[in-house]
Amino acid sequence: MKTELTGFFGAFAHEIVFLHVFSAFIWVGGMIAIRLAVHPNLQLIEDPKVRLGRTLAITGRFFNIVIPFIITIIVTAVLMAVGLGFRNAAVDENGHIISEAAMYIYNIVHVKEGIWLIMAMNFTWMYLKRRKAQKLFDEGKLSDAKVALSLIPKLLLPINIALGVVAIWLGITLRGF
Repeated sequence: MKTELTGFFGAFAHEIVFLHVFSAFIWVGGMIAIRLAVHPNLQLIEDPKVRLGRTLAITGRFFNIVIPFIITIIVTAVLMAVGLGFRNAAVDENGHIISEAAMYIYNIVHVKEGIWLIMAMNFTWMYLKRRKAQKLFDEGKLSDAKVALSLIPKLLLPINIALGVVAIWLGITLRGF
């Protein structure tokens, strides 16, 4: 399977890297736009029910839009890690380090994978919190819906934005090697 993935990556490297970078920009850029442009303007809506309803609608649509991009990031990351042979370049068949530079690159790849994994788990938490808030909103429990949603703009979204920027930075770092 490893040989097939390496061959597949070799044949479609440009497309795979493009999809990976494009998906990262859509997800992270979308989160930045939601948090810094959309959310503050939603707060200008005076009617709490309308404000909460619009917030739920926007976040619901955004979350559904980015799910395929998140999946694309994960799939392309695996294809790149295997296809570029990062492990083989850093460690021999006995587990000994071949070169410090290759090991540095290998470690960056793992840090980046960890960041995307944390972001995906955080996204899942946000998705579930939003879904719970939608259910409460639909039941007319506006204050409970607001509480269920409150962590997303205050904490969870900023965490994912910061992690996403770091992951993009590390990806650019890797392209320099």
